[in-house]
Amino acid sequence: MVTFTHQDPTRSEEAWLELLSGVPDLEQILPQRPRRLVVLAAHPDDETLGAGGLIASLAATGTAVDVIVATAGEASHPHSPTHTPQVLSEVREKELRGAVEQLAPGASVRLLGLPDGGLAGHRQELARVLAGLVADGGDDVWLAAPWRGDGHTDHDTAGAVAAEVAKTMRIPLLEYPIWLWHWGAAADLPEGLHLFGLDGTSENRKSFAMAAHHSQVAPLSDAPGDEALLAPDVLEHFRRPFEAFILTVPRTARRVFEELYAASSDPWNFEESFYEHRKRALTLAMLPRERFARVFEPGCSIGVLTAGLAARSDSVVAMDISERALVLAQERLAGTDGVELVQGSIPANWPEGSFDLVVISEIGYFLTAGQLQETAKRAAASLTEEGVLLLCHWRHPNDGWPLTGDDVHAAFRAGSGLRILAEHCEEDFRIDVLTRPPVRSVAQREGLL
Repeated sequence: MVTFTHQDPTRSEEAWLELLSGVPDLEQILPQRPRRLVVLAAHPDDETLGAGGLIASLAATGTAVDVIVATAGEASHPHSPTHTPQVLSEVREKELRGAVEQLAPGASVRLLGLPDGGLAGHRQELARVLAGLVADGGDDVWLAAPWRGDGHTDHDTAGAVAAEVAKTMRIPLLEYPIWLWHWGAAADLPEGLHLFGLDGTSENRKSFAMAAHHSQVAPLSDAPGDEALLAPDVLEHFRRPFEAFILTVPRTARRVFEELYAASSDPWNFEESFYEHRKRALTLAMLPRERFARVFEPGCSIGVLTAGLAARSDSVVAMDISERALVLAQERLAGTDGVELVQGSIPANWPEGSFDLVVISEIGYFLTAGQLQETAKRAAASLTEEGVLLLCHWRHPNDGWPLTGDDVHAAFRAGSGLRILAEHCEEDFRIDVLTRPPVRSVAQREGLL
């Protein structure tokens, strides 16, 4: 466990620059800039010191920036004779907003007001707020946060919470060290470290933003206890023409599923499980017409349900993200007329044309919230006038995926503009059949009513 104080001698910046000269470039790994950057800070000034250049650079190219600060930093000067914790919190909030305005005018700033030095006792609250903010950002989001090994309890907690959220949401995490540059040595450089180069404009914006945190970079007064927290030689670590981040990039969905099919030709035991046989029979039984012209089945896996759909349709477009799954589906469906197998994912690769049946079965919770909303709109838009959308999903939690089957069905009910024709819900799974209004029952369609 690292122990240090801000008054300890700091490693020279020249030594750090030499050590960092061979560190790889962040933009070699993440060349495309995000639509949104969410920056978590434990205290006001962390966002500027660790990620101010990143904020300024991305904001200048159109990235929307949200800064969320867990504490007001009211404990930075515990022995100050001139500033109470309440006064310090007010001062530091004003400094924070001024600094962010220098970096990214118009960026969103949110302070949570959690206790400075006591963030470890508020992990769940921090995780809940951060997850909600990230989820609202759509699919193309980066999350930046203090490094979870920085040696300060609040930094370590913020970094650990951010890592959990980023893993669940499957978004890139960029952890920025602050105190590492003060107490660390060559052996302490973490794996995954990458450098983000700054242009002159971003460097200047960061310099002005650092100066805006006056209570940290200059004395509060001449009285003992009001000394500057960040000495000039410490500040030199943050005047570099680059910033350093420990990068964690989530596994892509394609990689996750390719690994599943490499380990098993039937990862969900479609062929042998009575549960799967029964669910598949219920799915087909709930289709409100005996036959369909054109069907779209994303996430077709190894083609077990596809075979049942093909028996009741003229043509089926069956899609899966996994190349291996499609090879297995091709073997299963050899000789079946009217089936087109394509590799892709929704909503990005939604096929052209209209369908009178779209079946989204057991894949909705593998989407992000933004992808799910877009999928609901795409599905509805692709249906013919009397087209049918069938949803079928597991209702229990899926390890590593934030959405549940109930979340998926709620999103389609709320966002597709379609209405419920039939529904089946039990403890393990649910099936919804949706159509355009006005909804006509099977009996009405057959003239029995």
